[in-house]
Parts: sequence; structure tokens; C-alpha cells
Amino acid sequence: MTAHPTTAQVDKPVLDTVAHAAQTPDVDQPWVELGLKADEYATIREIVGRRPTSAELAMYSVMWSEHCSYKSSKVHFSLWGENTTDEMREKLLVGIGENAGVVDIGDGWAVTFKVESHNHPSYVEPYQGATTGVGGIIRDIMSMGARPIAIMDPLRFGNLNHPDTQRVLPGVVAGVGGYGNCIGLPNIGGEVVFDDCYQGNPLVNALCIGAMRIEDIHLAKASGVGNKVILFGAKTGGDGIGGVSVLASETFDEGGPTKRPAVQVGDPFAEKVLIECCLDLYAAHVVDGIQDLGGAGLSCATSELASNGDGGMQIELDRVPLRDASLRPEEILMSESQERMMAVVEPGKLDEFMAITDRWDVEATVLGEVTDGDHLVITWHGEVIVDVPPRSVAHEGPTYHRPLERPAYLDALQDNGTDTLGRPVDGLGLKSDLLTLLASPNLCDKSWVTDQYDRYVLGNTALAMPDDAGVVRVDEETGRGVAVSTDCNGRFAKLDPYAGAQLALAESYRNVATAGATPLAVTDCLNFGSPEDPGVMWQFREAVKGIAEGCKTLGIPVTGGNVSFYNQTGDVAIHPTPVIGVLGVMDDVARRTPSGWKTPGQVIYLLGTTSNELAGGEWAHVVHGHLGGLPPVVDLGAEQLLGEILVNASRDGLVDAAHDLSDGGLAIGLAEATMRYGTGARIWLDAVCERDGIDAFTALFSESTARVVVSVPRSEEVRFTDMCTARGQVHARIGVVDDETDGLDVQGQFTVSLDELRTAHTATMRDVFGG
Repeated sequence: MTAHPTTAQVDKPVLDTVAHAAQTPDVDQPWVELGLKADEYATIREIVGRRPTSAELAMYSVMWSEHCSYKSSKVHFSLWGENTTDEMREKLLVGIGENAGVVDIGDGWAVTFKVESHNHPSYVEPYQGATTGVGGIIRDIMSMGARPIAIMDPLRFGNLNHPDTQRVLPGVVAGVGGYGNCIGLPNIGGEVVFDDCYQGNPLVNALCIGAMRIEDIHLAKASGVGNKVILFGAKTGGDGIGGVSVLASETFDEGGPTKRPAVQVGDPFAEKVLIECCLDLYAAHVVDGIQDLGGAGLSCATSELASNGDGGMQIELDRVPLRDASLRPEEILMSESQERMMAVVEPGKLDEFMAITDRWDVEATVLGEVTDGDHLVITWHGEVIVDVPPRSVAHEGPTYHRPLERPAYLDALQDNGTDTLGRPVDGLGLKSDLLTLLASPNLCDKSWVTDQYDRYVLGNTALAMPDDAGVVRVDEETGRGVAVSTDCNGRFAKLDPYAGAQLALAESYRNVATAGATPLAVTDCLNFGSPEDPGVMWQFREAVKGIAEGCKTLGIPVTGGNVSFYNQTGDVAIHPTPVIGVLGVMDDVARRTPSGWKTPGQVIYLLGTTSNELAGGEWAHVVHGHLGGLPPVVDLGAEQLLGEILVNASRDGLVDAAHDLSDGGLAIGLAEATMRYGTGARIWLDAVCERDGIDAFTALFSESTARVVVSVPRSEEVRFTDMCTARGQVHARIGVVDDETDGLDVQGQFTVSLDELRTAHTATMRDVFGG
């Protein structure tokens, strides 16, 4: 065993032991400061049969926080199970409740993926908040037995020109890039979205993907009496104490006292070593159960491992290696220091476990063992400071049936549609609006951000930003791989949270299909305001219902995810933002489909129909600063058919490029596909306008769903159109790839050069951040 430093000796008379707590029932305790409610504190006293010790109070406070216990949201989680069919479970190897979901992608391979939030810490300390968000989700993936293979980062900030955005965004981007680049993982996708509603509450969501052989899946459980409980990785420090109980579970109140404990500090080099060490431990089959230490630290790892096992657990807390010897027991339990894992190991395999950690120079310490009791018992220098039923800490926390109420403002908001907004009346106006949208914060070139990320390290990235989905190879022999996309339009969800959640699901599903991958599974990060607001809880319930029912229609299960509440300042909440990640599988990533065309002479087809659907879209938002009306209609059946067409067309070589139509509509889709490889196109809209009963403006800027543009080799045009006709897929030939056309020639309307497109598209973030 690796030696550890002697911890500071606590003055025995003031140590709050279980015996001392029983003898001093009326001692005042800081349960309010730890984020607990009066009834929650009373319940804790009921569970333990006395007042809790300070160490027990620390554990319950972090584990009963909104972030860890889902106390306001879990009553709605039954919707996941109710809408998951046996057919959807066929590829689902590990579902909701573990550190991350796992799906079978074929040939004996399994993939695990999950998205989580690190929102509040990233506002307080942008760089460290972002790095530790990335590090935490990577450890979730590691704990399933997988090698992490890629990361993604859906980010949302306030107004691009606001001074605080210019404080937060560079730090967050540097943190995401710095951690991922140093650890050697490609960042293959995500989003960068700006909206005033996120001004005081930026959203920093992080997704990680990992791969393993099916037989290598590991779970978080502590079973087998006498098995050793080992803490390994970095030493424990004072960073992040109480983070999840206060920082992630409270609002930032204007004018009121702010609760901002230290944000965790990340070390990507230590995490890289920890990854390789874990993989060696798995390969040697010396780990019986494993849990990462992220939110709630040792409180989480010990209570969840014990709760998921078949016995109790005994831990000697004074054996924890410390960076700060002055830490009190309760601080050690609450610390969220990074790059730490906890394993359960059979005694006969202990020496081999320690030999592997020594080889990697990873500190490992036996803290205790699994017992035949039913309690988690923690001692400090021989004195019992925690004696609790572990399930009461980890899984049986408060359950709130929060009141739900449809917001009173919603009727007026939905009635305020886009029909009265002034629209361009000629080709010059259409061109002007296109260039205005291309330069807008949400649609402009994000390479200032993405160029700070290494997208191709490890050599398995097949597609990355700015393509519609990230694609990464899993099996280097066969080329089998996965595509992943994350999406959400918070304005759609503000107008209608049920439809908005399904629109996010539909777009992410469509993006995966455009790459040529068959959608297989979903993870979600549900970012909302305060659960104490009945309107927010109504939004949340509607969004969960929308996702669950949408997944049932599409036939893909929710494998897990995260809920982030209290994203508001004072009584002003963010737009409901249910970020949806969809993972798809492809037999060979060499056949992936990029989002831009490059071969002259190929024909351009628009798949899907277009209606007058501008509410919540980019045109109304950018040109008029307008939010109102009803979002585009969701047709999941049409999305499913479109996905099948795209996957089959990719496999059979019938399309060379495919780009989904969403933010900004067809106009932005055509401009992006043209700029991708610098190859122009001639476009005609008359036939589509006549067929769908719309004008050129609507054809270009509507955000109707279940639509993509594809480029088809002339030699495959008949096969492609025959497939569409046979399957009932609406399609129209709207153009041709033409290298003699400089940019876009929308015939009868306007021409716009490649230089004009790129100048508008690339200047915005460079003007704000330089470079």
C-alpha cells in the first residue's frame, strides 16, 4: 500500500462523534447554511434516531441536494419507464440509475455516453468550472469500464457583447479545450448559443463517449463481505467543499447574500494517468465495483457503493490522503477534489491492484471494507463519526411533489405570432437578411471557439465541427463507429416546452442521420429555473413528457442524463433548455456523409416540405428581436422516415453531402453547405414554392422540421429518387453544385459571392475576441 501523510489530529473533546451527538441533542447545527430545509433536517434526525453528527449532516446535505438527489424531478422520471418498450431495451445494456448508460453497437462492442451540467461553478470561476465539468463526465464514463474516446460541449452564454459574457466565455472555452487537449481526447461537437436569458446563468454542459467490449462493463456496487474499499487517484483538498449542496442547488439572488464555495480545481494530466491505470485494473479483472468521485465526493462514493451493494461498509476516514492536513472530517467528506476514484476489491486481488496503481504512480489507500451489516460506518482515529443506513443517504432522500402551473404569460406569448413582422419584398432584401443572419451570434462561424479544441487527436475522428454530427471510429479493424449530436432551441421550449423538447430531440436525431448513422440512444441535460416556481415545474414536466413520448415514437431509449435546476437570477429564469444528445451507430465511418458539397455537377435535393413556420426561429429573433407564436410542428414519423432515407443513401453511396435544415432554415443551410468546401451552387425555388404554397422568403427562412438538403451524384440520381418515391419521402430537385458559380445563385432572387458569405460569417466573434 502507498503510504499517506498523517492527518491533523482533532482535539478529541470537540470531535462530534455518534456518542457525543446522542448526549447533546440540542446543539445548534448549520443545516440552513448547508442548504437543507427545516423539514429535511427533522427527517434526518428521525432516520438516525438522534441529532446527526457534523459529519453525518455534511453527508446528508450534499447527497440530499437537488443536484444529487433529484428531489424535485424524480417523481417525473416514471415517464421514462412508461415510455420505454421491450424493443427499445434490446440494445440497452445499462440504463438510468448508473453513472452512465451503455448500449450495444454490434460486433461485441458497447458504447457508453452521458451529458451533465457544470453551470453555476462555470459562472463563478469559468476556467476551473469548465475543466472540472469535463473531468467529471470523463470519470463517469471511466467508471463504467470504458475507455473515453471523445467529448462534446453544449455551451450557452448571455449577450455576446455584454462585458460579463466576455469574462465568462473565454474562460469556459479555455477550460474545455485545455482539459480535453491535455488529456488527449478529441472534442467532436457541441453548440455555442447566445441569448440574453443566460446572462447571469451560462450553461456549461459536457458530454463524453466511451467504448468497451460488452464483457468489460463495470457497475457501482460494493458487494462481498470482507472486500476492500480503496480510494485512489489525487489527494483530497479543500476545493469544491459543498459545491453540489449549495452552489449547484441555489439561485444567484440579486442583492442577496451569495453562496459561492470554492470551485473544484482540475488536473488533466492526473486524469490521463488515472484513465490508463483504470483500464489496466479492468484488464487485470481486479475490480469488483467502482465509483468516481465527483459531486459530493466521498459522501457520494461511499454511500452509493454501499447502497448498491448487499451489505454495509466500514471506512476509516483518517486514512484519506490529504493535500491540506487541516481539513475537518466533514470537510473531507464534502470535498469535491478531482481525479479520484473508489474501488471495491477482493482481498486476494489486493496485491495485484496495488501493484498496478504503483506502476502508474497513482496513490491508492485502503480505507475500509464491506461488512455484513446494513449501515455505513465511518470512523475518525477510531471514533465513530458516521453510522447511517446508506440508502437513506444515497437513494431515499426527500421526494417533492412540487406544484405545477402553466405560466399565465403563455397565452399572450403564443398569440403574438410572426405574421405582422415586416418581411423582405425583393431579392436584395432576401440577400440582406441572409447576410444578417450569417453574421448573428448564433449562426456565425464558431471557429474562434472550436479551433481551441483538438478535434482529431487519437486519429479516430471521422467528422467534427462544423459538420452536423461528430463521428468517431470505435473499432479500427472494421471501421465501426458512432455519431453523436446535441441540440436545443430554448426559444422553442419557452413557447411550448413539450414541443420544444421534441424539436430538440428531432434535430439531434436528424443530425446523426445526416452523417449516415442509425440513431440508437438518447442522453439529456435538462436545464431549468427554480423548481420552487410552479411555472418552471410545469415546463419541466412538459419537457420530460415530450422527450419520453418522442423517444417512444422514434424507438430509441433515454439512457441517462442530468437535471440542472436553479438556473435563474432572482425570479428571472433562463428559457427552459432541455439539451438532447442522440447517439447513432454506423458499420463503417469511412462512409460518413459530410455537411457540405464539393463535386461540381452533382444535383441538390431538398427533402421534406416547408410551411410558414418562423416563430422562435432565428429570422424573427435576429431581424426583429421577436419571440412569440407557436414553434414549428413536430412530425416524428416524418423524421423517422427521413432518417431511414439518409442512412440508406449513405450506405449505398447515393449522396455525397447532407445538411440538416434548422436554425435559419434553407437559406443558412445552403450558405453553410457552400462555405464548407468553398464550392458554389445554383438554386431554383419556384417548383418548391408552387408545391408547398409558399413564397421565396418562406422557402428560405422557415424552420419547418424533417428537412435536409443533399447533393446526389448524377450517376445515382435515378436510384435516389426511386428510393424516395418508393418510401413516400417528399423530395424536390432545387439546384446543382457549380464551381463556376461564385457562392450562391438563387435564380430570380439574388446572387451572393463566397467572399460576401465568408466575410459576414467569420467576422463576428473575431471582432469581439480578436484573432
